[in-house]
Amino acid sequence: QVQLVESGGGLVQPGGSLRLSCAASGSISVIDRMAWYRQPSGKEREMVVVVTSGGTTNYADSVKGRFTISRDNAKNTVDLQMNSLQPEDTAVYYCYARAAAHFSLLSDYWGQGTQVIVSS
Repeated sequence: QVQLVESGGGLVQPGGSLRLSCAASGSISVIDRMAWYRQPSGKEREMVVVVTSGGTTNYADSVKGRFTISRDNAKNTVDLQMNSLQPEDTAVYYCYARAAAHFSLLSDYWGQGTQVIVSS
C-alpha cells in the first residue's frame, strides 16, 4: 500500500501565500503522476496541477502564474507553493498519486486533505 500525508494548510489573508506538502510512504515500487486537487465546499473536486515523473506539469487555468508545483522523486514528495491567494482558492486540498506498491498494479491514491481558507 501507498500512503499520502499532506501538511501546510491553514488560514491566510487574500494576497497571501501558503505552501502545501505531501509525502508518499509505504512499500512503493513506482510513482507515476502526482497531483494536487481541491474541493470547495459544496462543489466537485477539481484538478489544480499534475506533474509527471519526468517533470511535465499541467496547471488549471485558474491557478496559472500563481501556484507552482515541485516534485522530489528521490524523496517521494510533492509540494505546492500558492501565491496571490484569493477567496475563491478556499477549499480542501488533496494530494494524489498514481502509484504501485511492490507486487501490485498502478492504483490511485489520495491523501486525507488539508483545509485552505483565504479570508480577511
